[in-house]
Amino acid sequence: MSSSKLRRGRISLIGHTYVLTTVCCGRRPWFDDPASAAIVMNALHDLSDRGYVSSLAWVVMPDHVHWMFELCNEPLCNVARRFKSSTGLALNRMHRRGGAFWQSGYHDHALRSDRSLRDHVMYILGNPVRAGITGKLGKYPHAWCKWPFDP
Repeated sequence: MSSSKLRRGRISLIGHTYVLTTVCCGRRPWFDDPASAAIVMNALHDLSDRGYVSSLAWVVMPDHVHWMFELCNEPLCNVARRFKSSTGLALNRMHRRGGAFWQSGYHDHALRSDRSLRDHVMYILGNPVRAGITGKLGKYPHAWCKWPFDP
């Protein structure tokens, strides 16, 4: 499906909180490699540092990324495009390859309550535990949360 059809009906509001999920092409586990995961984590920090978003939590799984943020001054589609473009170019360069790095499109969800925010943070941080990558919440090195975490 084309990205214009995927965006139909989406609303992005500055100051609102979203969870964005994007997946590597073919679900290839590029981020089993810590250096590849670091490129993605640096991009997440950079987009927050530049004021596009205020990152709240994220996890870089072997083949996908979940990222929760508040939009600051760009529409959601621009933030997703910047993230996917910059990381795709850097990762393709690193791995000496070309072509699409990420699957087309992305999934987004607007959060509408404090309860939803808490539930989504726990979902994001718990993703590596559910996948069997780590045995304990808060111990996965490719996850981050704005709030102090005491499992």
